Amino acid sequence: MKVFKVFIDGSSGTTGLKINERLSERKDIQLISLPEENRKDIKYRRRAINEADIVFLCLPDAAAIEAVACIENENTAVIDTSTAHRVSDGWIYGFPEFRGMREKIANSKKIANPGCHAGGFLALVRPLIEAGALPKDIVLSCFSLTGYSGGGKKMIEEYESPERPNLFSAPRQYALSQKHKHLPEMTKIAGLTNEPIFCPIVADFYSGMEVSVPLSARTVGIEKKEIVDIYKKYYDGTIVRYKENPDENGFLSAAAMSGRDDMEISVLGNEERFVLVSRFDNLGKGASGSAIQNMNILLGIDETTGLITEEDKT
Repeated sequence: MKVFKVFIDGSSGTTGLKINERLSERKDIQLISLPEENRKDIKYRRRAINEADIVFLCLPDAAAIEAVACIENENTAVIDTSTAHRVSDGWIYGFPEFRGMREKIANSKKIANPGCHAGGFLALVRPLIEAGALPKDIVLSCFSLTGYSGGGKKMIEEYESPERPNLFSAPRQYALSQKHKHLPEMTKIAGLTNEPIFCPIVADFYSGMEVSVPLSARTVGIEKKEIVDIYKKYYDGTIVRYKENPDENGFLSAAAMSGRDDMEISVLGNEERFVLVSRFDNLGKGASGSAIQNMNILLGIDETTGLITEEDKT
């Protein structure tokens, strides 16, 4: 069995810790680690980066850009989980289920891991743009519910503190200025010419995500059944798939996919007004699970290796 060297730059953050936890159990992975005192030293980071077959960047944008500049080994592949390179030339967007993207990932050394909200939105919208079912100049609305782990270590500490404010007990909308950092990738990767109206909401549960895009058949000129047919043909894998009627006694929980690495796509409503919905775990398909899937593709092994999907939960 071939063993691959992996370095996680930024292993103390939420995503880095999760990737480290998952890979430490794999026999085909040798993790390169740095002592705590050298973890932020660019000299030691540079050495580790160039020793690795795969480098995960779990860093703020500026630090991720710095890390990429350190790469001298032409065989080192990088998977960047920050927002630094998601719309940059020369980088492949790491959502393998998009048409032709799996092959591009397999042949690239620079993979930009999707953002959590963005991945859910794009999974719903990009197939419809590709099929010509929605015009590229449409102005869409999107609201997205996420667990508080999506805000990283600081937000986790705030939500789990016994002294937290009472306001944390109810859902809180944020990015009120309509300048959320995921908007550029949501627009460009979808193939849209206009940014969507985006309303992200964080709520008092640890992990899970539910992204919704409402549509009117009268406005978009396409029937619900046509969209369902597009999704069923587009998503036929074990990681992203269409699910018919995921009704939970009249409700739809954003935590239903917590602890998993797959994603469910659904179309809810009636023939006049319907809602496109994607559900997944913001720490799974929305972060570390997606990163590991991309790593598996780069290494030429089964992309579900080390992932938790519907089959594992049944």
